[in-house]
Amino acid sequence: MDNSYEQYFVDSEFLSSEALKKKHQIENDPSSRTDHMKYLEDMDKIDSDIIEKVQKEIDNYDENIYSAKDVKKALEHDLCTLEDFKALLSPAAKPFLEEMAVKANRETSKHFGNSVNIFTPLYIANYCENYCIYCGFNCYNHIERLKLNSEQIEEEMKIIADSGIEEILILTGESRNLSSIEYIGEACKLAKKYFRNVSLEIYPVNVKDYEYLHECGADYVTVFQETYDTDKYEKLHLMGRKRVWPYRFEAQERALMGKMRGVGFSALLGLSDFRKDALATAYHAYLIQRKYPEAEISISCPRLRPIINNNKINPKDVHEKELCQILCAYRLFLPFAGIVVSSRESEEFRNGITKIAATKVSAGVSTGIGDHKSKYTGDSGDTKEGGEQFEIADDRSLDKMFNDMTQEGLQPVLNDYLYL
Repeated sequence: MDNSYEQYFVDSEFLSSEALKKKHQIENDPSSRTDHMKYLEDMDKIDSDIIEKVQKEIDNYDENIYSAKDVKKALEHDLCTLEDFKALLSPAAKPFLEEMAVKANRETSKHFGNSVNIFTPLYIANYCENYCIYCGFNCYNHIERLKLNSEQIEEEMKIIADSGIEEILILTGESRNLSSIEYIGEACKLAKKYFRNVSLEIYPVNVKDYEYLHECGADYVTVFQETYDTDKYEKLHLMGRKRVWPYRFEAQERALMGKMRGVGFSALLGLSDFRKDALATAYHAYLIQRKYPEAEISISCPRLRPIINNNKINPKDVHEKELCQILCAYRLFLPFAGIVVSSRESEEFRNGITKIAATKVSAGVSTGIGDHKSKYTGDSGDTKEGGEQFEIADDRSLDKMFNDMTQEGLQPVLNDYLYL
């Protein structure tokens, strides 16, 4: 195991001797882990060359070959090519951040006006069968585990809907046993009673499963690849179905094959070389957009955040200036794509970036389970609450977010999709 990741491991006194033995074995003996590039028998393997194209660009990208001249040339072009995008992601572009922001703002205004969509996430379960060493939900982390039943899910949804939110993102931990496709499908059916748009951020599934969830009411699927660096991915994902890198990579394409309206992409910036991960994320989205031109495409840009039992997890070298550079480059390369900035980022940063490149933000956020009643009303009653996935930085309510955006001259949008 790479010693640089020792800081991520949690205290293990709560584990049984058998579980502790297994944990130590997979941490210290790479040969005991399954092949992270090999599909499991029940996983769909689709016929697509996108994965090879993205990996080729990652392997060939050298951020240090670009100069100020390359950046200036990229900013002069009306259309941002892949080579331009690489230059804009490079260290050579850092002195040109203001020019990038001005041009990104112009592109955002051209395609989105001054509108910014607002949504909120709802975590319905935090059981997980994966061992991802940077995540608060990982199976070896000692947190309060909880799975909401139908009545509890509907109560949470009603509280959120009463706040004015019209778009919801349903999330679970990655446990197929305790958060089955049928369980998630029932949550989608309930969500359609209260919300115009229903999105999912769950474990990757097969095409037929995405078709079923779409029939239940889901419109949109977001999957975090976490990192496109396959070697680093292997070191970070030690156990579970999530360990299979190519199956996760192809999730968005399977979702579109399963009739979803749109898909979202993301790397968790800070896990590996953030410039290469940003390049891979955008190029992945670009290739999907060209192959499925009818699909709605978006990119998220999360950075690492501290998790319960470990407050040392923070993004490596990805500060706000670097994040702003990435977002401006995303906007210039993918002018039609939505860009989502979550509550992982500060209020100040989100206020600024929505005037430049971002088109979607979350409000009234909780990453815990079953705690919207206490957070929205101040009255938890006898409701049991589950542990959070990570700490948020911006905890503004919908009303506060709406008012702040209006004062900045932006147009908050609660729903931008009509069903005919």
